[in-house]
Amino acid sequence: MDQTSNAPLHLCHVNRLTIFINRTYAVIHSIALSFLLYYRASFFFQDTKTPIFPSLIVFAAELLFSFEWLLTQAYRWRPVSRTTFPERLPEDDKLPAIDVFICTADPDLEPTVAVMNTVISAMALDYPPEKLHVYLSDDAGADVTLNGMREAWTFAKRWIPFCKRYKIKCRSPKAYFSAAKDENEDGDFGGTDFIQERQIVQEKYEVFKGRVGEYARHGDTGSSKRGDHSAVIEVIQESSSNHIEENEAKDMPLLIYVSREKRPSHSHHFKAGAINVLLRVSGVISNSPFILGLDCDTNCNDPSSARRAMCFHLDPKLSPSLSFVQFPQKFHNISKKDIYDSQYRSIFKVLWQGLDGLQGPAMCGTGYYIKRLSLFGKSLKDDHKDLMELRQSVGPSNEFITSLLGNYNPNMKMAQLAHIAETQQLASCTYEDGTKWGEEAGFLYASVAEDFWTTFASLHCQGWNSVYCNPPRPQFLGRGFTNLNDFLVQGTRWSSAVVDIAISKYCPLIYGPSQISFLQRMCYAWFPISPICQLFSLWCLATIPQLCLVNGISLYPEVSNSYFWIFSFVLLSSVSRHLYEVLTTGASLQHWVYEQRIWMMNAVTSHLYGTLDAFMKKFGWREASFSISNKVDDIEQLKRYHAGVFDFQTSVLFLVPLASLVILNVASLCAGIARMIFLGELEKLFIQVFIPFYAVVINYPIIEGMLIRKDSGRIPPSVTLLSAIASIIFCVLGSIIFM
Repeated sequence: MDQTSNAPLHLCHVNRLTIFINRTYAVIHSIALSFLLYYRASFFFQDTKTPIFPSLIVFAAELLFSFEWLLTQAYRWRPVSRTTFPERLPEDDKLPAIDVFICTADPDLEPTVAVMNTVISAMALDYPPEKLHVYLSDDAGADVTLNGMREAWTFAKRWIPFCKRYKIKCRSPKAYFSAAKDENEDGDFGGTDFIQERQIVQEKYEVFKGRVGEYARHGDTGSSKRGDHSAVIEVIQESSSNHIEENEAKDMPLLIYVSREKRPSHSHHFKAGAINVLLRVSGVISNSPFILGLDCDTNCNDPSSARRAMCFHLDPKLSPSLSFVQFPQKFHNISKKDIYDSQYRSIFKVLWQGLDGLQGPAMCGTGYYIKRLSLFGKSLKDDHKDLMELRQSVGPSNEFITSLLGNYNPNMKMAQLAHIAETQQLASCTYEDGTKWGEEAGFLYASVAEDFWTTFASLHCQGWNSVYCNPPRPQFLGRGFTNLNDFLVQGTRWSSAVVDIAISKYCPLIYGPSQISFLQRMCYAWFPISPICQLFSLWCLATIPQLCLVNGISLYPEVSNSYFWIFSFVLLSSVSRHLYEVLTTGASLQHWVYEQRIWMMNAVTSHLYGTLDAFMKKFGWREASFSISNKVDDIEQLKRYHAGVFDFQTSVLFLVPLASLVILNVASLCAGIARMIFLGELEKLFIQVFIPFYAVVINYPIIEGMLIRKDSGRIPPSVTLLSAIASIIFCVLGSIIFM
């Protein structure tokens, strides 16, 4: 590659017009909110017949909403975008080595063929193969996964040369062969040699897929020993190369299978624990200075991601303080009617660009290139050389300690010794006892949201920065949610994890040294606090105004009151701002409706149970748990998702709150319309009637699921009946208590 000595490896673009619009909006909306809150506060000093308790609850909800909105403005203070120039990187022999970490935990929920596609796509990255080392952590200790690795190695010997020879961009064989020819922007489809070789490689892939699938049906999936098995470390390259020629393997990356020891008597710390084991094992095998972290369902959709990341890591001005480069999560199975907002548009097209203009984004669990030594900042601070203190921090392994001191260049022959006591010790469940793993070294254990927590407490609070790289072509493609159950279960897990942080001494509002800026602190505070704010505010505003409407009690100013226009402006300003962001990031008006709906659903269900779970763990009423996202597709659910139809096959615990609130809002809307028509209370109750009207229109699919649909994805009649009873009980008790 050509290298221009004075040409930058990357550029940062600051959109000044967007910044001006964001800040102007923030000022105007803040003024309107101030008037609104003044109206609410002054109400308590007036002599009115309106009950105090409902007004106080609504005031508290509006205060929390306002506080949450204020925190989100930090994301919009200075959004930036970046461009990279991989062609300006130095020659291949001067590039640093990279270790790839892939984690899987359950072959029943994470199909082996799909996991191996991720492994193969990582092996096929456009990077010097001698400087690329791929590690798979298998927490299930399943023979089917180990066998899949061996099969993947064999197939990769044909797949990688094919991709490099014809400059194939999509390096996942499953994605490549399943795409239509006009969707693959790769290769020369008109060449006879290409067509013939493509056919041969595709036949090899079908053989590979069949062999892995057959073993998965009849082999050991690890279910009998899950949570109780010894460590297994195997270097696939060496163990599989006895029967092949030397030159067939020389251009292949190193491939290593790691299954750490797990015992019921020892805490394994979920994904963070698995990654920390990979940090130790890889430290004595390859010890690459940079690490690519991938979920087991995240395929490399473009081979240039490693070189793009190096455009930042090799910048002498940025590199000393740069911890990691984060690429956005994008998904291959997103429907045009993305009713579950599986693409996380707001996070990856708005929030992360805003964080990039401050100290950088948080890790997203996948698609990041991180500097290895940044994960040991406290242990290695001030060029720390005290071996005794290092042993207390990272454990007794001399080989691993040597790797951290910067002078360790492991001989690849060490790979032949992967089964010796050193790597077995590093992967044992007792190695971390008495050390600072999970506290100061590696990924942190305080929350199951290990990516967010590690970025905040261990990286940004220690002075490290990060950058967000979002090229036009997605570098990685994962699997998005295609049914309501998976979305709400994952939302509950995430809410529980971040609320853990909010109610701890490490809450970003009160924790953090001077290395982290005030705006960055606001951004970090929003994540753990938003579930609590949205939970309380949405539940209050979805019930209290409706209850008062049924009883003819006004909680909002009349149309003739000047403050009516303040409330109207705040509502219209919030809604139009969200619509503006949706449209300017390439989405549609219909998607804006989807986001409004799923935000409401998430707030009243996932945030509710996630927050309850966090408080139960706080008081010791239950232990932390980790649920694995189901990556097995259901055909009927997929059909409904692509048709834009909700699938309500989920827990009653999720359905009852959703259905109860919709029934309550429908009833209050009918009562409000009746009052406006027969009692002439239009001016008095206009805002209060509009609130349930808006909720009912946005959440119409729930009404459809209760009353109209007859398919298996509808809301069961028993749930509808139970929800109606709950709504009636709430109305009766609320009228007695609040009125």
